Amino acid sequence: MHNPMTPASTASQSSELELLPSVKAQTCVVIAAYNEARCIAGVVHELRAAFPNVVVVDDGSTDATAGEAGSAGAVVLTHLLNRGQGAALQTGITYALRNGAHYVVTFDADGQHDVADLPAMLGPIARGEVDICLGSRFLDGNSEIPKVRRLVLMLAVLFTRFTSRIKLTDAHNGLRAFSRRAAQDFDLKLDRMAHASELIDQIRSSGLPYREVPVHIRYTDYSLAKGQRSSAALRVALDYLIGRVIR
Repeated sequence: MHNPMTPASTASQSSELELLPSVKAQTCVVIAAYNEARCIAGVVHELRAAFPNVVVVDDGSTDATAGEAGSAGAVVLTHLLNRGQGAALQTGITYALRNGAHYVVTFDADGQHDVADLPAMLGPIARGEVDICLGSRFLDGNSEIPKVRRLVLMLAVLFTRFTSRIKLTDAHNGLRAFSRRAAQDFDLKLDRMAHASELIDQIRSSGLPYREVPVHIRYTDYSLAKGQRSSAALRVALDYLIGRVIR
């Protein structure tokens, strides 16, 4: 990863797109990947057209995920065993901070996220308005969300409002952006999908300013097949509640 220079100016910019070039070299995009050889190279290529620093954490894949990601230009970190998305993201965030990133973005490996959303995610942070931007697929209605998944996601929002006491419109969106200060505050202990709720707890306890930003999720047959099954939502909630008790 390139060593960042001085932080971007917090002066107001005329548009998010004008702000982006001043921060992209100081941003590290972290991707947790498990058996994503089919699409990870395309995701990395799309990101690296604007962001030079892309880190893929290969979470114990049994396919060619690591090789595909590396060939596309990503730094590849490897878990020998599949530990889960939470563990992989924490590995990537730790690497980013150790290598001097001023901004950290988490980005899904399956092609659902749109690189075009990143300027709006990073702009408010670079200007010093907030430390955390969370993507929401519900703010502008541009994501065509399957009905069953929409129901599960809305239930997740209600669950998060009850347990974490934070009012969000999209509690389990993997597209997030953090300032260095915010990323340093996080320490994900829940290795698997329950990390998303754990992260929201840590945002609340940090007291750092945050906002939601409308983003577009691209649902494809591949991403729907690879994504978290709706039937697993109860297990995720249980893992999170158990984690709250023992930590």
